[in-house]
Amino acid sequence: MFSKSRINEPGPKTTGDEEKQKASDVAAKAPIPEFTPSTPKTKPAASQLSSDLTITGNLKTTGDIQIEGTVIGDIRAHLLTVGEGATVKGECLADDVVVNGRVVGRVRGLKVRLTSTARVEGDIIHKTIAIESGAHFEGTVQRQDDPLKQSDKGGASAAPAKDATKN
Repeated sequence: MFSKSRINEPGPKTTGDEEKQKASDVAAKAPIPEFTPSTPKTKPAASQLSSDLTITGNLKTTGDIQIEGTVIGDIRAHLLTVGEGATVKGECLADDVVVNGRVVGRVRGLKVRLTSTARVEGDIIHKTIAIESGAHFEGTVQRQDDPLKQSDKGGASAAPAKDATKN
């Protein structure tokens, strides 16, 4: 049932060349470990537009952006924060939109939040919305499962039909 173990007994003698060959075979068969960073990749900080900055043109980023100045144009981002003293004249489209300042234009987002200092003149298309007491809002609110989708209802299909009848 039990047998004597040979763990402590010396094995057959090998020459130095054989040992080197065995070591190189083991090293060749061992998988090369992939580089893994010691710390997890951190999310880059939000881009900030200061209060003395005015931008005319569209902004597009896959990251986060915080507006404190004035933007005349459309903004596309992951997280868009419009500061208390900020003004945006154009469409705001982001996964998360937080409005503390003034927006004149359409707001589209999965999550839209109007704080008590918000002033919005335009339509809001959202999946979820929160409007704090004291926020000023003029426009319509519409819930959609995919508010980031650019096409309007019937707008894309009606335009080609009109162009075809003009010829």
